[in-house]
Amino acid sequence: MFAAAGIALLLTWIRLPLGLPGVLLTYGVYLFFRDPERVPPADPRAVVSPADGIVSLITQLPFPIELTEDETPVWRVSVFMSVFNVHVNRMPAAGTVVKTRYVPGAFFNASRDKASTDNERQLYLLRAHSGQLFAVVQIAGLIARRIVRFVNEGQTLERAERFGLIRFGSRVDVYLPPGVTPTVRLGQVMVAGETEIARL
Repeated sequence: MFAAAGIALLLTWIRLPLGLPGVLLTYGVYLFFRDPERVPPADPRAVVSPADGIVSLITQLPFPIELTEDETPVWRVSVFMSVFNVHVNRMPAAGTVVKTRYVPGAFFNASRDKASTDNERQLYLLRAHSGQLFAVVQIAGLIARRIVRFVNEGQTLERAERFGLIRFGSRVDVYLPPGVTPTVRLGQVMVAGETEIARL
């Protein structure tokens, strides 16, 4: 953000009208990296959205093969982040990180289902305090070129705690525990760490 602000000042100093693109760039970078506080629901069973954005996909399929070979279908809720959304991601439920995997890949439009297998992604398998397994996958999109992981295997996290960041866009998938059903609909607006997507 400081680099963008510096460019804006330089362009303004050269010529006042040139400063406008720099100001817009600075504002855009601020939108990407802002990190507001969030308050999760009072219900401890509530699973919250890991990202700001909209629900782009709701489907049933097994956990990613990179995390487990269990082929039991579970519900997957995908939240697509536009360039204007907060890009800090938050843990859907309290639990311990069992496994993490990074998979390099392409940068297709993250709203498409094929992004789940073709795009760059960071995967997390977690065990909730109730003992149930769930998974979270950060997926890079057209603009994103870097996924930042804040947590390590064996680390215990609280619900709505920050676990990572996708720089400049994309999608986060939540694989719910077996038997848990989503409480959201396609197109619904999500607020990371606050909007309920299911109940354990």
